[in-house]
Amino acid sequence: MPYQKELKVAELAVQRATLLTKQVFHEKAKGTLSKDDKSPVTIGDFGAQALIIQAIRHNFPQDEIVGEEEASTLRQNKDLTKQIWSLVEGARLDDAEAESELGGPLESTEQMLQAIDAGNSGGGAKGRIWALDPIDGTKGFLRGGQYAVCLALIEDGDVKVGVLGCPNLPVDDSAPLAADVGEHGTDEEGKGVLFAAVQGQGATSRPLSRGSLKPSQSINMKPVKDITDATFCESVEAGHSSHADQAAIAKKLGITRTSVRMDSQAKYGSIARGAGDLYLRLPVSKTYQEKIWDHAAGDLIVREAGGQVTDAEGKRLDFSKGRTLAENKGVVAAPKAVHEQVLTAVMEVLGSK
Repeated sequence: MPYQKELKVAELAVQRATLLTKQVFHEKAKGTLSKDDKSPVTIGDFGAQALIIQAIRHNFPQDEIVGEEEASTLRQNKDLTKQIWSLVEGARLDDAEAESELGGPLESTEQMLQAIDAGNSGGGAKGRIWALDPIDGTKGFLRGGQYAVCLALIEDGDVKVGVLGCPNLPVDDSAPLAADVGEHGTDEEGKGVLFAAVQGQGATSRPLSRGSLKPSQSINMKPVKDITDATFCESVEAGHSSHADQAAIAKKLGITRTSVRMDSQAKYGSIARGAGDLYLRLPVSKTYQEKIWDHAAGDLIVREAGGQVTDAEGKRLDFSKGRTLAENKGVVAAPKAVHEQVLTAVMEVLGSK
Protein backbone atom coordinates (compact mmCIF):
# COMPACT_ATOMS: atom_id res chain seq x y z
CA MET A 1 0.00 0.00 0.00
CA PRO A 2 1.80 3.17 -1.15
CA TYR A 3 2.04 6.37 0.91
CA GLN A 4 1.52 4.66 4.28
CA LYS A 5 4.45 6.46 5.91
CA GLU A 6 3.33 9.78 4.46
CA LEU A 7 -0.19 9.17 5.74
CA LYS A 8 0.91 8.29 9.26
CA VAL A 9 3.30 11.23 9.54
CA ALA A 10 0.63 13.60 8.20
CA GLU A 11 -2.02 12.32 10.62
CA LEU A 12 0.30 12.49 13.64
CA ALA A 13 1.62 15.93 12.64
CA VAL A 14 -1.88 17.34 12.23
CA GLN A 15 -2.97 15.71 15.50
CA ARG A 16 -0.04 17.26 17.38
CA ALA A 17 -0.75 20.67 15.84
CA THR A 18 -4.37 20.52 17.01
CA LEU A 19 -3.14 20.30 20.61
CA LEU A 20 -1.64 23.75 20.11
CA THR A 21 -4.62 25.21 18.23
CA LYS A 22 -7.06 23.97 20.87
CA GLN A 23 -5.08 25.77 23.56
CA VAL A 24 -5.20 29.06 21.62
CA PHE A 25 -8.89 28.52 20.79
CA HIS A 26 -9.71 28.82 24.49
CA GLU A 27 -7.69 32.02 24.97
CA LYS A 28 -9.51 35.36 24.81
CA ALA A 29 -6.47 37.03 23.23
CA LYS A 30 -5.24 34.98 20.28
CA GLY A 31 -2.33 37.20 19.21
CA THR A 32 -4.11 38.29 16.05
CA LEU A 33 -2.34 40.13 13.24
CA SER A 34 -3.62 41.34 9.88
CA LYS A 35 -1.81 40.22 6.73
CA ASP A 36 -1.31 42.23 3.55
CA ASP A 37 -4.56 40.87 2.10
CA LYS A 38 -6.38 41.96 5.30
CA SER A 39 -6.99 38.34 6.36
CA PRO A 40 -6.28 37.54 10.02
CA VAL A 41 -3.51 35.31 11.34
CA THR A 42 -3.05 34.18 14.96
CA ILE A 43 -0.28 32.80 17.12
CA GLY A 44 -2.00 29.45 16.58
CA ASP A 45 -1.42 29.65 12.80
CA PHE A 46 2.30 30.27 13.25
CA GLY A 47 2.77 27.63 15.93
CA ALA A 48 0.87 24.91 14.06
CA GLN A 49 2.79 25.63 10.86
CA ALA A 50 6.13 25.32 12.67
CA LEU A 51 5.19 21.98 14.24
CA ILE A 52 3.91 20.42 11.03
CA ILE A 53 6.78 21.61 8.84
CA GLN A 54 9.31 20.32 11.38
CA ALA A 55 7.69 16.85 11.14
CA ILE A 56 7.74 16.90 7.32
CA ARG A 57 11.37 18.05 7.15
CA HIS A 58 12.40 15.34 9.62
CA ASN A 59 10.77 12.55 7.63
CA PHE A 60 10.91 13.83 4.05
CA PRO A 61 13.77 16.34 3.89
CA GLN A 62 13.74 16.58 0.07
CA ASP A 63 10.06 17.49 -0.19
CA GLU A 64 8.86 21.05 -0.79
CA ILE A 65 6.17 22.75 1.29
CA VAL A 66 3.60 25.36 0.34
CA GLY A 67 2.57 26.91 3.66
CA GLU A 68 0.20 29.81 4.20
CA GLU A 69 2.32 31.74 6.71
CA GLU A 70 5.84 33.22 6.85
CA ALA A 71 7.85 34.54 9.78
CA SER A 72 9.04 38.03 8.75
CA THR A 73 6.59 39.75 11.13
CA LEU A 74 7.66 37.52 14.00
CA ARG A 75 11.34 38.35 13.52
CA GLN A 76 10.41 41.97 14.26
CA ASN A 77 8.16 41.15 17.21
CA LYS A 78 10.02 39.33 19.96
CA ASP A 79 7.09 39.31 22.38
CA LEU A 80 4.86 37.54 19.86
CA THR A 81 7.66 35.11 19.06
CA LYS A 82 7.99 34.26 22.78
CA GLN A 83 4.25 33.58 22.99
CA ILE A 84 4.38 31.23 20.02
CA TRP A 85 7.51 29.48 21.28
CA SER A 86 5.82 28.80 24.61
CA LEU A 87 2.94 27.11 22.77
CA VAL A 88 5.23 25.13 20.46
CA GLU A 89 7.34 23.91 23.41
CA GLY A 90 4.23 22.63 25.15
CA ALA A 91 2.63 20.88 22.18
CA ARG A 92 3.81 17.29 22.51
CA LEU A 93 2.02 14.01 21.96
CA ASP A 94 1.62 11.88 25.09
CA ASP A 95 2.90 8.83 23.19
CA ALA A 96 6.73 8.90 23.13
CA GLU A 97 6.98 6.69 20.04
CA ALA A 98 4.59 8.90 18.06
CA GLU A 99 6.40 12.04 19.18
CA SER A 100 9.73 10.51 18.16
CA GLU A 101 8.30 9.60 14.75
CA LEU A 102 7.66 13.30 14.16
CA GLY A 103 11.24 14.18 15.04
CA GLY A 104 10.63 15.24 18.62
CA PRO A 105 10.31 18.85 19.80
CA LEU A 106 11.77 21.89 18.09
CA GLU A 107 14.94 22.99 19.84
CA SER A 108 14.92 26.80 19.67
CA THR A 109 12.97 29.86 18.58
CA GLU A 110 15.26 30.24 15.58
CA GLN A 111 14.56 26.67 14.49
CA MET A 112 10.86 27.46 14.87
CA LEU A 113 11.12 30.56 12.69
CA GLN A 114 13.12 28.67 10.08
CA ALA A 115 10.45 25.95 10.02
CA ILE A 116 7.70 28.52 9.45
CA ASP A 117 9.68 30.05 6.58
CA ALA A 118 10.28 26.65 4.99
CA GLY A 119 6.72 26.78 3.65
CA ASN A 120 7.87 29.06 0.84
CA SER A 121 7.65 26.69 -2.15
CA GLY A 122 6.06 28.13 -5.27
CA GLY A 123 4.24 24.84 -5.92
CA GLY A 124 3.96 23.48 -9.44
CA ALA A 125 3.50 20.40 -11.60
CA LYS A 126 6.68 18.49 -10.72
CA GLY A 127 7.91 16.71 -7.61
CA ARG A 128 6.52 16.15 -4.11
CA ILE A 129 4.94 19.24 -2.58
CA TRP A 130 3.03 19.45 0.71
CA ALA A 131 0.19 21.99 0.91
CA LEU A 132 -0.36 23.21 4.48
CA ASP A 133 -2.98 25.43 6.06
CA PRO A 134 -2.17 25.47 9.79
CA ILE A 135 -5.57 26.97 10.70
CA ASP A 136 -8.07 26.97 7.87
CA GLY A 137 -11.03 29.17 8.77
CA THR A 138 -9.16 31.64 10.97
CA LYS A 139 -12.26 33.84 11.20
CA GLY A 140 -14.23 30.85 12.50
CA PHE A 141 -11.38 30.11 14.90
CA LEU A 142 -11.56 33.69 16.21
CA ARG A 143 -15.36 33.65 16.32
CA GLY A 144 -15.53 30.40 18.30
CA GLY A 145 -16.82 28.36 15.36
CA GLN A 146 -15.36 25.68 13.11
CA TYR A 147 -11.80 25.48 11.83
CA ALA A 148 -9.46 22.81 10.47
CA VAL A 149 -5.76 21.96 10.39
CA CYS A 150 -5.11 20.87 6.80
CA LEU A 151 -2.27 19.00 5.14
CA ALA A 152 -1.98 17.35 1.73
CA LEU A 153 0.79 15.75 -0.32
CA ILE A 154 0.72 16.68 -4.00
CA GLU A 155 2.95 14.65 -6.30
CA ASP A 156 3.49 15.80 -9.89
CA GLY A 157 0.38 17.98 -9.57
CA ASP A 158 -1.86 15.18 -8.24
CA VAL A 159 -3.10 15.00 -4.62
CA LYS A 160 -1.96 11.69 -3.12
CA VAL A 161 -2.56 12.13 0.64
CA GLY A 162 -5.00 14.41 2.47
CA VAL A 163 -5.55 14.97 6.21
CA LEU A 164 -7.95 17.30 8.04
CA GLY A 165 -7.97 17.81 11.80
CA CYS A 166 -11.33 19.26 12.92
CA PRO A 167 -11.30 19.74 16.72
CA ASN A 168 -14.86 21.11 16.94
CA LEU A 169 -16.75 18.57 14.81
CA PRO A 170 -18.46 15.54 16.41
CA VAL A 171 -16.47 12.30 16.46
CA ASP A 172 -19.67 10.44 15.54
CA ASP A 173 -19.83 10.17 11.73
CA SER A 174 -23.60 9.66 11.87
CA ALA A 175 -24.30 12.85 13.84
CA PRO A 176 -26.40 15.23 11.71
CA LEU A 177 -25.11 18.74 11.13
CA ALA A 178 -26.70 21.08 13.64
CA ALA A 179 -27.85 24.37 12.11
CA ASP A 180 -25.60 26.32 14.49
CA VAL A 181 -22.50 24.11 14.06
CA GLY A 182 -20.66 26.97 12.38
CA GLU A 183 -21.41 29.45 15.16
CA HIS A 184 -20.85 27.47 18.35
CA GLY A 185 -17.71 25.39 18.10
CA THR A 186 -16.58 23.35 21.07
CA ASP A 187 -13.93 20.69 21.58
CA GLU A 188 -15.70 19.18 24.59
CA GLU A 189 -16.02 15.40 25.07
CA GLY A 190 -17.24 13.69 21.90
CA LYS A 191 -15.74 16.34 19.62
CA GLY A 192 -12.57 16.28 17.52
CA VAL A 193 -12.16 14.20 14.37
CA LEU A 194 -9.27 13.41 12.05
CA PHE A 195 -10.23 12.81 8.41
CA ALA A 196 -7.75 11.23 6.01
CA ALA A 197 -7.47 9.75 2.54
CA VAL A 198 -4.88 8.23 0.22
CA GLN A 199 -5.52 8.21 -3.52
CA GLY A 200 -7.15 4.92 -4.50
CA GLN A 201 -7.43 3.70 -0.89
CA GLY A 202 -10.64 5.34 0.34
CA ALA A 203 -11.29 7.85 3.12
CA THR A 204 -11.37 7.41 6.90
CA SER A 205 -12.20 9.20 10.11
CA ARG A 206 -10.90 8.68 13.63
CA PRO A 207 -11.17 10.57 16.92
CA LEU A 208 -8.44 13.10 17.60
CA SER A 209 -6.33 12.16 20.60
CA ARG A 210 -3.39 13.49 22.59
CA GLY A 211 -1.16 10.51 21.84
CA SER A 212 -0.96 7.75 19.27
CA LEU A 213 -3.58 7.44 16.53
CA LYS A 214 -6.96 6.02 17.55
CA PRO A 215 -8.55 3.28 15.38
CA SER A 216 -10.06 4.57 12.14
CA GLN A 217 -13.18 3.67 10.18
CA SER A 218 -14.10 4.09 6.51
CA ILE A 219 -16.36 6.97 5.57
CA ASN A 220 -18.61 7.37 2.54
CA MET A 221 -20.83 10.06 1.16
CA LYS A 222 -24.53 9.52 1.76
CA PRO A 223 -26.57 8.51 -1.30
CA VAL A 224 -28.92 11.35 -2.24
CA LYS A 225 -32.09 9.73 -3.55
CA ASP A 226 -34.01 12.99 -3.76
CA ILE A 227 -32.03 16.18 -4.34
CA THR A 228 -34.77 18.24 -2.69
CA ASP A 229 -33.89 16.58 0.63
CA ALA A 230 -30.19 17.47 0.37
CA THR A 231 -28.33 19.51 2.94
CA PHE A 232 -25.73 21.82 1.50
CA CYS A 233 -22.84 23.49 3.23
CA GLU A 234 -21.42 26.90 2.45
CA SER A 235 -18.98 29.42 3.88
CA VAL A 236 -19.99 31.69 6.72
CA GLU A 237 -18.27 34.68 5.13
CA ALA A 238 -20.15 36.22 2.18
CA GLY A 239 -16.78 37.55 1.01
CA HIS A 240 -15.59 33.96 0.47
CA SER A 241 -18.57 32.60 -1.45
CA SER A 242 -21.70 34.05 -3.05
CA HIS A 243 -24.62 33.35 -0.70
CA ALA A 244 -27.11 34.85 -3.17
CA ASP A 245 -26.02 32.58 -6.03
CA GLN A 246 -26.06 29.55 -3.74
CA ALA A 247 -29.60 30.37 -2.57
CA ALA A 248 -30.70 30.64 -6.20
CA ILE A 249 -29.14 27.24 -6.95
CA ALA A 250 -30.85 25.66 -3.95
CA LYS A 251 -34.18 27.08 -5.15
CA LYS A 252 -33.58 25.74 -8.67
CA LEU A 253 -32.87 22.29 -7.24
CA GLY A 254 -35.95 22.45 -4.99
CA ILE A 255 -33.88 22.36 -1.79
CA THR A 256 -35.84 23.95 1.04
CA ARG A 257 -33.60 23.16 4.01
CA THR A 258 -31.60 26.08 5.33
CA SER A 259 -27.97 25.77 4.29
CA VAL A 260 -25.41 24.95 6.98
CA ARG A 261 -22.77 27.64 7.17
CA MET A 262 -19.37 26.88 8.61
CA ASP A 263 -15.79 27.96 8.09
CA SER A 264 -12.92 25.87 6.76
CA GLN A 265 -12.48 22.50 5.10
CA ALA A 266 -14.63 21.06 7.88
CA LYS A 267 -17.28 21.33 5.13
CA TYR A 268 -15.42 18.81 2.97
CA GLY A 269 -15.09 16.41 5.91
CA SER A 270 -18.76 16.80 6.82
CA ILE A 271 -20.08 15.89 3.37
CA ALA A 272 -17.48 13.12 2.94
CA ARG A 273 -18.97 11.23 5.89
CA GLY A 274 -22.59 11.96 4.93
CA ALA A 275 -23.40 14.54 7.61
CA GLY A 276 -24.06 16.97 4.76
CA ASP A 277 -24.56 16.34 1.04
CA LEU A 278 -23.35 19.25 -1.10
CA TYR A 279 -20.66 21.90 -0.78
CA LEU A 280 -20.81 25.00 -2.95
CA ARG A 281 -18.20 27.76 -2.98
CA LEU A 282 -19.06 30.13 -5.78
CA PRO A 283 -16.84 32.99 -6.95
CA VAL A 284 -17.49 36.48 -5.64
CA SER A 285 -14.76 38.05 -7.78
CA LYS A 286 -13.54 37.47 -11.33
CA THR A 287 -9.94 37.96 -10.30
CA TYR A 288 -9.77 35.98 -7.02
CA GLN A 289 -7.80 32.72 -7.16
CA GLU A 290 -8.40 30.01 -4.56
CA LYS A 291 -5.30 28.85 -2.65
CA ILE A 292 -4.25 25.22 -3.02
CA TRP A 293 -3.95 24.76 0.76
CA ASP A 294 -7.65 25.63 1.15
CA HIS A 295 -8.81 22.68 -0.96
CA ALA A 296 -6.19 19.97 -1.58
CA ALA A 297 -6.90 17.73 1.43
CA GLY A 298 -10.69 18.15 1.31
CA ASP A 299 -10.83 17.55 -2.44
CA LEU A 300 -9.13 14.15 -2.09
CA ILE A 301 -11.12 13.10 0.99
CA VAL A 302 -14.46 13.79 -0.72
CA ARG A 303 -13.43 12.01 -3.93
CA GLU A 304 -12.16 8.99 -2.00
CA ALA A 305 -15.46 8.91 -0.06
CA GLY A 306 -17.40 8.53 -3.32
CA GLY A 307 -17.91 12.15 -4.26
CA GLN A 308 -17.04 14.33 -7.19
CA VAL A 309 -15.34 17.72 -6.92
CA THR A 310 -15.10 20.20 -9.77
CA ASP A 311 -15.08 23.93 -10.26
CA ALA A 312 -18.18 25.84 -11.37
CA GLU A 313 -17.41 24.99 -15.01
CA GLY A 314 -17.14 21.25 -14.40
CA LYS A 315 -13.32 21.07 -14.46
CA ARG A 316 -11.35 19.07 -11.90
CA LEU A 317 -9.43 21.22 -9.44
CA ASP A 318 -5.91 21.64 -10.80
CA PHE A 319 -3.22 21.72 -8.11
CA SER A 320 -0.31 21.90 -10.56
CA LYS A 321 -0.39 25.65 -11.29
CA GLY A 322 1.54 26.96 -8.30
CA ARG A 323 0.22 28.26 -4.99
CA THR A 324 -3.28 28.95 -6.36
CA LEU A 325 -5.99 27.17 -8.36
CA ALA A 326 -5.29 29.59 -11.19
CA GLU A 327 -7.27 27.59 -13.76
CA ASN A 328 -10.39 27.09 -11.63
CA LYS A 329 -13.32 29.22 -10.51
CA GLY A 330 -15.42 28.10 -7.58
CA VAL A 331 -16.00 24.64 -6.11
CA VAL A 332 -18.90 22.20 -6.52
CA ALA A 333 -18.66 19.03 -4.39
CA ALA A 334 -21.42 16.42 -4.35
CA PRO A 335 -22.04 12.65 -4.48
CA LYS A 336 -21.19 11.36 -7.96
CA ALA A 337 -24.79 10.37 -8.73
CA VAL A 338 -26.11 13.94 -8.39
CA HIS A 339 -23.04 16.03 -9.18
CA GLU A 340 -24.06 16.65 -12.79
CA GLN A 341 -27.53 17.77 -11.70
CA VAL A 342 -26.04 20.21 -9.19
CA LEU A 343 -23.45 21.46 -11.69
CA THR A 344 -26.16 22.11 -14.30
CA ALA A 345 -28.02 24.29 -11.78
CA VAL A 346 -24.80 26.12 -10.92
CA MET A 347 -24.07 26.84 -14.59
CA GLU A 348 -27.63 28.02 -15.25
CA VAL A 349 -27.58 30.44 -12.29
CA LEU A 350 -24.11 31.80 -13.03
CA GLY A 351 -24.82 31.95 -16.75
CA SER A 352 -27.94 34.05 -16.24
CA LYS A 353 -26.06 36.85 -14.46
